[in-house]
Amino acid sequence: MILFIQSNPVISSLIFSFTINMGFFAFAATLKTDKVTDLSYSLSFFILAPVLLFSAGNSYILEQLFLTISIMIWALRLGAYLLKRIITIGKDDRFDDKRNDFLKFLKFWILQTLVVWVVMLPFSLFLTARPVQTFPGSTITGLSVFLSGLIIESFSDAQKFTYRSKEGNKGHWVDTGLWRYSRHPNYFGEILVWWGLFIVVIPTLSGWGWLTVLGPVTITLFLLKVSGIPLLEIQNEKKYGENPEFASYRKNTSLLIPLPTRRRK
Repeated sequence: MILFIQSNPVISSLIFSFTINMGFFAFAATLKTDKVTDLSYSLSFFILAPVLLFSAGNSYILEQLFLTISIMIWALRLGAYLLKRIITIGKDDRFDDKRNDFLKFLKFWILQTLVVWVVMLPFSLFLTARPVQTFPGSTITGLSVFLSGLIIESFSDAQKFTYRSKEGNKGHWVDTGLWRYSRHPNYFGEILVWWGLFIVVIPTLSGWGWLTVLGPVTITLFLLKVSGIPLLEIQNEKKYGENPEFASYRKNTSLLIPLPTRRRK
């Protein structure tokens, strides 16, 4: 079993991701709570990265250690933020129709298992890389993109939480800080994080290994087209759609990439 895990990092990543998420599912389903749903997403990466590194059984190269630590820092920061947020708001409205429905709830955790596994594909395969040569160009570029994404996501989340914590801002959308230039800067930051990781891995890729680009592509499409931006855009339209100031903000502010705003009329 140990030899199988060491020689099949992609399969072992799926096994570990499934085990981690099913553990959280068992806890959440038993208590019928959604307080660990978002938290489990970040903790999956926090646990999976070092577990995969140590189970790979290789003599580690600098890039592998750097990526492991980087993923853990990103996951720890996001997990702390999500935990603080759910404690503050009490519950996640997205799960009102799921937390008491076993199959619907299970479907969420299975989907999350697969997303975590696919997003971690570049890292999983990278653990098989041998210290034949160093590649500082791609490493520096990739880690710079990763760090930029981490900073953008961190500032965006902090600004959003601070804004919504103020009583006077109740019933108003976040339009300060990075949110003045993007309607979803936190998602832009997360997308940069995973593309940065992929850039580090590029020099080790060949043949079927290039399919690991599915990692950053998946998180990008997931946030742009599935559960991230689309859900929030619908939610914001329901909350603020009749407000002409929100219509102006939406029309003149970039959806994802922070850009100078158009002059609002």
